[in-house]
Amino acid sequence: MFKKFSQLFKVKELRNKLFFILGILAVFRLAANVPIPGIDAEQLRRFFDNNQLLGFLDMFSGGGLKNVSIVMLGVGPYITASIIMQLMTMISPRLEQLYKEEGEAGRQKFNMWTRYLTVPLAVLQGVAMISLFKNSGLLVNFSAFNYVMAIVTVTAGTIFIMWLGELITEKGLGNGVSLLIFAGIVSGLPGAIQQIMATWDSTQMLTYAGFLVAGLITIAGVVLVNEGQRTIPISFARRLRGGGMGNSKSTLPLRVNHAGVIPIIFAMSILQFPAILATFLAGVSNQTIANYAGKMADLFANQTFHGTFYFLLVVAFTYFYTAVTFDPKNVAENLQRQGGFIPGIRPGVPTMEYLNRIVNRVTLTGSIFLGSIAVLPFVTQGFTGIQTLTIGGTGILIVVSVVLEMMKQIEAQLVMRDYETF
Repeated sequence: MFKKFSQLFKVKELRNKLFFILGILAVFRLAANVPIPGIDAEQLRRFFDNNQLLGFLDMFSGGGLKNVSIVMLGVGPYITASIIMQLMTMISPRLEQLYKEEGEAGRQKFNMWTRYLTVPLAVLQGVAMISLFKNSGLLVNFSAFNYVMAIVTVTAGTIFIMWLGELITEKGLGNGVSLLIFAGIVSGLPGAIQQIMATWDSTQMLTYAGFLVAGLITIAGVVLVNEGQRTIPISFARRLRGGGMGNSKSTLPLRVNHAGVIPIIFAMSILQFPAILATFLAGVSNQTIANYAGKMADLFANQTFHGTFYFLLVVAFTYFYTAVTFDPKNVAENLQRQGGFIPGIRPGVPTMEYLNRIVNRVTLTGSIFLGSIAVLPFVTQGFTGIQTLTIGGTGILIVVSVVLEMMKQIEAQLVMRDYETF
């Protein structure tokens, strides 16, 4: 790894990409600390200390939510728009063709529609969050004009960081959205360490040591699952001199976690909506709606329900994103056109069914592991009562996955430039 980084700084183009990413992340962190006007800072701190769900969502926004900053919505609306558009490809044949068969031009148009959909979603989420903070007494002397301007500001903030993420994806290394979330998580580490030190109790030394060991095991597990793959042998028929036939052999690797970190990000994005909506509606004047919303808010505040729902979302989105990005039918057709086949499996439909069966089995292992790691901190907090580490599992998943993906891209870039030092 250290050799790769040393080689990275020797290549001007890669070095410039790295500095470009750091500059974009610095701008993002600066924006996350610019609050909208009219904030009661002390009331804000107490509100977040008493609301664990918002603390969880604050990680997703990169710290912007806790500061009620101009980018407090984070990339949530953009991710939600991406989920909706990906779902639409499974419903609309036209969208599926646009996304999968029309090449780069089709994907650019698909991404453009995703950006358009992000705007109304950001407005809706902005209305819900600003209203929630206003009803909670966090926004002082807040007129109707200030209310509208705050919604416009946070919507513009979402569009701004969506643009920053796309800049990283186009001109940098790795996925821009994932790197922005990564930066938000890492930026919270000093505060988390400070909180641990402030509440340090020497009698709980074994508990903290246990968390450290569990964290190391989690990191090792994430690396193992992300790097793990099922290799399927492939043979290609080829004509030999003299009219004979021969076979050349290759392999088709199927990753255990084909979807990467995307299921976690999708799950976090979806998880916030019911809880935020319930908390917002709990303050309306209609008593019936307020009562039902209060029950829903209590339900999502329940650790058991929250963890179970989170686990199921991670598993579901792992399967969903794998289905979107890996099409067994398309792979089987390409193999058949190229004269390739899986030994013991007939080309065409039997190959498609075989690949589909293998992918489902492999994905099951990866999805259960990711879901288990994601909810593990909720389980450990239930036994130990330590809330500082509640977001640890999700944070570790995202940080380790993003680092691994970025290292792969760096390695690929170095290989392209004929570096053979690793």
